[in-house]
Amino acid sequence: MVEYVRYQELNLGIIIRSNHKESGIRFFTKESDSQQLGYMSRPEGYEIVPHRHNLVKREVHLTQEVLLIKSGKVRVDFYCDNQQYVCSKILNAGDVVLLSDGGHGFKILEDAEIIEVKQGPYCGEEDKIRFNSISEKEIIIKDDIR
Repeated sequence: MVEYVRYQELNLGIIIRSNHKESGIRFFTKESDSQQLGYMSRPEGYEIVPHRHNLVKREVHLTQEVLLIKSGKVRVDFYCDNQQYVCSKILNAGDVVLLSDGGHGFKILEDAEIIEVKQGPYCGEEDKIRFNSISEKEIIIKDDIR
């Protein structure tokens, strides 16, 4: 299953659940997005021909992150650009999330290992604005948001 977390015109995130299956290749992001997220399923013996990527100058204006929950359970809290809370989702081992816009915070619900991929170079504290999280009693766990 693939879930899109949206708020008004913002695509806050895309979640690919560990049980997602389909044949071939599919990208869930637009070609113009600065971080691309896709899924590929290929049969035994399928070959991806050797290749390299050309040096192409790109401008990245917003850091986006992809997280793979390797183990454990994590709650991700989604916020819009003005730091207003939108909703939360629970991620389990094997789930992947692209955090593409707005803000986000996390609560580790079970011991977790997380792999993070994002654009670089990292700009330190210049790279983000920290703000207060929502209170636990205000958390709204959403199923699939479209």
